[in-house]
Amino acid sequence: MFKKSLILVFIVILSVITMFSFNSQPIFAEEKASFERGKQSNIKVMSYNIHHGEGSDTILDLKRIGDVIKQSGADIIGLQEVDNHFSERSNFKDQAKWLAKYVGMHYTYAANLDYEPLQVDQHRRQYGTAVLSKYPILSAKNHLLTNIPYPVNPTEQRGLLETVINVRGNHIHFYNTHLDNKRAEQRDLQVREILKIANHTKGSKILVGDFNATPESTEMLKMTSQYNDAFDVLGQNEDYTYPVENPNHRIDYIFTSDDIKISTGEVLKTIASDHLPITAELALTKMKDNT
Repeated sequence: MFKKSLILVFIVILSVITMFSFNSQPIFAEEKASFERGKQSNIKVMSYNIHHGEGSDTILDLKRIGDVIKQSGADIIGLQEVDNHFSERSNFKDQAKWLAKYVGMHYTYAANLDYEPLQVDQHRRQYGTAVLSKYPILSAKNHLLTNIPYPVNPTEQRGLLETVINVRGNHIHFYNTHLDNKRAEQRDLQVREILKIANHTKGSKILVGDFNATPESTEMLKMTSQYNDAFDVLGQNEDYTYPVENPNHRIDYIFTSDDIKISTGEVLKTIASDHLPITAELALTKMKDNT
């Protein structure tokens, strides 16, 4: 009887330990879920130049940026002008990390400017772009775009953040960029590089960012020759994004590959930055596994 009791106690303890072990593991529903080939799955994406969290009212308020993202209902967000321990202007905050925690999303950060810390043992001072995602980010790589060394009025280093995101079993290539704001010549070169990089991969692609160029420009016509401009497809070319007060330029974009259906597009009204954020509802069709 004593041996049987010991065996019974051991089995109970083992069961409890096993049950605790399974329950203690984080379970992400979005990683488990999938949708069948040929079926559609809807997502909402956003592009937002956050101006390091400083609004058109000159007030630094990163929480206000986070609230805009939350209220938008966006699933995947490309952010531009994101500081990472950069300077006093953003209180040396890791803005991508803070925003990801605040909105409850995965994130990755890409530094286009990368400076030495002001003091030993401090963080490097960085400035660049970020991607936030409700879904797991499987990989991320930042491509530094060509920066012509102009002797007068030099331009800032720019980049293309390339990510692969697992959207319910479908691996989406999501790109985020912020192009030169001074010279069309530089932007044209950068667009050529972006297209070359994106065309190396197969599968569904979404490209977002602040391109600092209007739709009729030569550089943007190169983009629309290969990818669909969400707002142009929807007949919303006059949905301007800059400046915040009385906007009269459309320079922020969401582009998609042909296999993605564009349902809606919206410019969100807010003074949280010097740009207005844009969103688009997209329908993905899973044709085959891709990476």
